[in-house]
Amino acid sequence: MTILGVPLEPDVVGRGLVTAFFAIVFVQSAVDKLADSRGNITFFTEHFRNTPFGPEAVRRLFWSITGIEAVAGGLCTLGLLLRDFRDARFGVSACGLLAAGIALLCLLLGQRMAKDYAGAAVIAAYFAVLLVGLALF
Repeated sequence: MTILGVPLEPDVVGRGLVTAFFAIVFVQSAVDKLADSRGNITFFTEHFRNTPFGPEAVRRLFWSITGIEAVAGGLCTLGLLLRDFRDARFGVSACGLLAAGIALLCLLLGQRMAKDYAGAAVIAAYFAVLLVGLALF
């Protein structure tokens, strides 16, 4: 049985769901950062005030992570549109998940540097979902 040309097999459905999850997470995050960049930069400058990152470094890192998130979300979205997660191969969807992993590691490092351990724990949960998704590829 298939839906929209996607076989209803557990591994295929799992790959599709994880890809959709990270498409939503990172497209929304990148759009939010772009829509309110001034507010976000102000928040992050305050959040990282007791770290080695000064205001200019926070600004550069903010734009870098926004770019990585946009790439991750864009690749995951494109992978969904192409439905390339149907095959267990390293295609657009898997590249999106790889970019998502890089984004999550960057975010985790930032949370740990800011000693925001609760925030880091949330990122660890996202990372666990990512690893399950990659294992399905």
